Amino acid sequence: MKRFVQLHLLTSYPPANLNRDDLGRPKTAMMGGRLRLRVSSQSLKRAWRTSEVFSQALDGHVGTRTKRMGEEIFKQLCDKGVDEKKAKEWAEKIASVFGKAKKAKKSGEKKEKKNDELQELQIEQLAHFSPEEKQAIDALVNAIASGKEPSDAKELQTLLHESHTAADIALFGRMLASDPKYNTEAAAQVAHAITVHSVQVEDDYFTAVDDLNTGEEDAGAGHLGQTEFGAGVFYIYLCIDRKSLLANLSDDRALADKTLATLIKCATTIAPTGKQNSFASRARASYVRCETGDQQPRSLSVAFLKPVQDGNMLDTAIKNLESEAARQDKAYGMCVDASCVMNVAAGNGTLADIIKFATEADHA
Repeated sequence: MKRFVQLHLLTSYPPANLNRDDLGRPKTAMMGGRLRLRVSSQSLKRAWRTSEVFSQALDGHVGTRTKRMGEEIFKQLCDKGVDEKKAKEWAEKIASVFGKAKKAKKSGEKKEKKNDELQELQIEQLAHFSPEEKQAIDALVNAIASGKEPSDAKELQTLLHESHTAADIALFGRMLASDPKYNTEAAAQVAHAITVHSVQVEDDYFTAVDDLNTGEEDAGAGHLGQTEFGAGVFYIYLCIDRKSLLANLSDDRALADKTLATLIKCATTIAPTGKQNSFASRARASYVRCETGDQQPRSLSVAFLKPVQDGNMLDTAIKNLESEAARQDKAYGMCVDASCVMNVAAGNGTLADIIKFATEADHA
C-alpha cells in the first residue's frame, strides 16, 4: 500500500462569500505580499462531512459531533417513562463520560428553569460520538428504562470505544479532553484554500422593495443592505495517510477505500455553504492532480507565491502547478511514485479515474 495520497485541486468560484470572518467579510490571507481570498480548512471539512454525498455514501459510518448528547439522553429516558429526576441524573452521568459537564448557573442568577435544566446536561466541549458509542448509549438508555441500571462507574466507561468505524472521525480526528486514551489522530490533513491570484474584496450595496408600497407616498426602498464578496481560482491541498486511515477504521480495508473515495468526491464537488442563497456559488474542481507514494508529502502552494496575473488564470495556474511539481522532482528526486490528472478544461481524465488511482493498493 502506498502510504500517502495527495490531492492538488484548482476550483474557480464566481462572486461569493464562502467563509466569513467575525465582521461578515470573506476571509483573506496575505501571501507573496498580496491579499488572497481564503477558505479555512475547518469550513471545507465541515462542508464535506455534513454533505449528502458523504452521509449517503457512508451511511452507518458517520459520527455525531455535539455538546448536547445529555439533552438527547434525557429526552429519550423521559419518552420511555423514566421520571424526570432520575432521567436527569442518568443523563448527567452518561454525558460526563465524554466530557466535563457545563457549570450550572449560580443561585440568584436569572434563569428559565426548564431551559437551564437542559443546558446543564450539556458538556463544555464538543465531543465526536462514533456510531458504536451512540449504539451503546441507546442500549444503556433502554436498559435503564427497563430497570436494569448500571451498578458502578466502570460500566459507564465501557460506552467509550477505542475501535470504531466512524469515517469522519477517522479522517478528521477527535479530541476527548475527559480521556485522551480515546483520542483519534486525523488521517487527513487539509490546507486552507487560497486564491492563486491577488484579490480585492468588493461591497455589494443592495435594496429591497416593499411589495405593498405603490410609490404614491414613499418611493424609497423598504430595506437597505450591504454585503461583501470576492471571486477567484482557489488552490486546495489535501494529504491523506492511508495507513492511519486504515488503522482508524479498525483495519476495515473496504471501508477505508470507500472513505477515501468519498472524501475525493466531496473535495472536488462540494462547495462551502456560506451565502449560497445569495450567490449560488457552487463549483466543481476544474483541475485535480492526485499523487501517491511513501515519500514525505509537500504542498505545491509555492507555485502561486507570485500571483497569477491577467489572462486565462486557470490555464496559467495549471501550468505553474505542474512546473513546480517538476522542479521539485528535479531538485529532490522523485517526490511521489505516481500521479494521475483530471483537467476538465483540456478534456483529460475523469473523477472516476482519480478515485480508482487513489484507492488502488499499489501503483507501478
